[in-house]
Amino acid sequence: MALIKDILRTMDYGPSPESSEHVLSWLERHKAGFGLFINGRFTNPGALFDVFNPATGERIAGATQGSPADIDAAVTAARRAQPKWAALSGYGRAKHLYALARHVQKRERFLAVLETIDNGKPIRESRDIDVPLVARHFYHHAGWASLVDSEFPGTRPVGVCGQIIPWNFPLLMLAWKIAPALAAGNSVVLKPAEYTPLTALAFAEICVEAGLPAGVVNIVTGDGATGAALVAHAGVDKIAFTGSTEVGRAIRKATAGTGKKLSLELGGKSPFVVFDDADLDSAVEGVVDAIWFNQGQVCCAGSRLLAAEGIADAMYAKLRARMAKLRAGDPLDKSTDVGAIVAPVQLERIERLMREGAAEGLDFWRADDVLPNRGCFYPPTLVTGVEPASILAREEIFGPVLVASTFRTPDEAVALANNTRYGLAASVWTENVNRAFEVAARLKAGVVWINSTNLFDAASGFGGYRESGFGREGGREGLIEYRAPDAPKGKPYPPAAAPLIASPGLTPSQESAGGLDRTAKLYVGGKQTRPDSGYSYAVLDPRGNEVGLAGLGNPKDVRNAVEAAAKASSWGAATAHNRAQVLYYVAENLSARAGEFARRLRTMTGASARAAEAEVETSVRRAFFYAGFADKFDGAIHATRSRFVTLAMNEPWGIMGIVCPNEAPLLSLVSLVMPAVAMGNCVVVVPSSLHPLSATDFYSILDTSDVPAGVVNIVTGETNALAATLAEHDGVDALWYVGDHPGAAKVEALSAGNLKATWLTTTQPDWSRAEGREFLSRAVQVKNIWTPYGE
Repeated sequence: MALIKDILRTMDYGPSPESSEHVLSWLERHKAGFGLFINGRFTNPGALFDVFNPATGERIAGATQGSPADIDAAVTAARRAQPKWAALSGYGRAKHLYALARHVQKRERFLAVLETIDNGKPIRESRDIDVPLVARHFYHHAGWASLVDSEFPGTRPVGVCGQIIPWNFPLLMLAWKIAPALAAGNSVVLKPAEYTPLTALAFAEICVEAGLPAGVVNIVTGDGATGAALVAHAGVDKIAFTGSTEVGRAIRKATAGTGKKLSLELGGKSPFVVFDDADLDSAVEGVVDAIWFNQGQVCCAGSRLLAAEGIADAMYAKLRARMAKLRAGDPLDKSTDVGAIVAPVQLERIERLMREGAAEGLDFWRADDVLPNRGCFYPPTLVTGVEPASILAREEIFGPVLVASTFRTPDEAVALANNTRYGLAASVWTENVNRAFEVAARLKAGVVWINSTNLFDAASGFGGYRESGFGREGGREGLIEYRAPDAPKGKPYPPAAAPLIASPGLTPSQESAGGLDRTAKLYVGGKQTRPDSGYSYAVLDPRGNEVGLAGLGNPKDVRNAVEAAAKASSWGAATAHNRAQVLYYVAENLSARAGEFARRLRTMTGASARAAEAEVETSVRRAFFYAGFADKFDGAIHATRSRFVTLAMNEPWGIMGIVCPNEAPLLSLVSLVMPAVAMGNCVVVVPSSLHPLSATDFYSILDTSDVPAGVVNIVTGETNALAATLAEHDGVDALWYVGDHPGAAKVEALSAGNLKATWLTTTQPDWSRAEGREFLSRAVQVKNIWTPYGE
């Protein structure tokens, strides 16, 4: 028997297994296979697929392969249950969520062991991190259930939510999805990952034990085909998906034009930035938590180490020493640091990517540790000498592999960190608070941890920028994903008008006849420019009389406008006060020329003098409204459980496309453009195709109001054709479209390229009332910055 003094001298660990007796007994009771959970009860097992323990390779259960008919039955049950669930008082829903949290806590050890056996993660992670966070989410959202009606006025539950979760955090992702959906008054059909369905099925038992009404939560197991059937089902009002970017892109295309609300939490290649003044020992422990937590199978894993050149060698040496102490092995051993990869196919993917990295001549380092001779294991690996173009620096490995490179200046660090199509998370290590916040503000990531990593809480939103998806999970910004505006009262937009008839541009002598320029130009980069095509089209009044010519923009003009907007990115860095002053100036100048704009509206649209004057006056007031909000649309500080100040910062998307309708041509343009630029975005605007001259007159207001060149760009022409170009453009970060349903569907489908966020309006709003916080919230994305605070 080893003596304590010898153990303290060598620090050798003995085995410390967690008992799995209760879980094995539960699995034995279900050895005939698990059915589906529909309408409050389990179905008989159907066609089964095997579920394996990744640490041993042994079959541990069989789960039913859900069919389209099963999805239909689950959606039908959810549809039937949702109105009664939504009609419960907030207090009533809160009691159910509270009961779920209590029952999770009562079965905490069972759930932790089951998660480890099913997923392969170390028991101390599932026991100390995952399951407590599951309970936290249900407790937190029990509070939201009783507050949602007062805190989100003018909204209603979305309806039936289809939810698809991944295999890396099976039970925690279930809680992230189900808790806010139920709190907001929705019912749920959830599909867990094929590899890891067991804790979801155990949670279904908890729903019965806790007395949740039948049909409010339904769980259908199966593979990707089952998920596809859920996405395609016409009875689903919202899809919430966590998984790969490739599948997320396919879901975006599949839901285009269906009216389904969509939130996507996708892949990542998160930077872990260490400056030369950082506490290296703390940073090394941060790396362990960033990339070897859950074997690196974390969408926000800090998989790219960016170390200041002066401390890189010291950092690598400390990392190698720490890696030598990591224990890989039996996930049920409480002393294990690195568990098993979830499945052979995932292990094969890691090994393939590493072979490709080796072919590039990269340097690998692994500790001399013996892995188990069965199961799916991969050793913790450090890869150095990695160039930005390396496949290992670009692709999400989703394994215990850290790729490292160096930088010399903070600007270079930010450039390298942002050199990815993803934008889920980042970690910044420095003792300089000014540098920490300056870098955090410049990183294109939805979550930034300062001198910390992989911190999560139900009170704080989590989600990405760019191809890491859109929407948030957790906190106030996560709950709004499960609410919808009250049903619109306007009429649907009619189909787009026939294609515009192009005519050659006028010659300079014709343009200047009578001293007036009758051909309205495009407005790109602060300048009036001719369309690339050289063509214009006639603008007609309601009687068919020509009142002017407008440029017929094409995709090249849109690309030029996006480039001009990119050059004006400093607008987003300007203070909110400065943006407000510019917008006040726009409002003042528009007011000074109100008579001129009213006459233009009357000539183009045939509106009465009173109606035209009212539209201009409302446009002026709307510009003043958003000027006033420019420095008042605040973020928040989330009250998380950890001793951190978690700052929820509203940040502009960057470059926004805005497609305006034909009615209220001046007011609709001002109502859409002003909130976007007030929040710091640069915009490319497609104005009314039938009545574009109010927009082309408006650029003379911009010219005289100190609006920087490129902040607002106007491209006239055929609305839906230009909208499609904006949707396809990877340089456009978000797109607002107001128009007919076919155009909206096309915008959604084409936006899947870079997964830009879209806001679509296919019913005619009352533009005299179309203002408020929703426009501002749609013009920003939330970045959550976690900063250590207090003891």
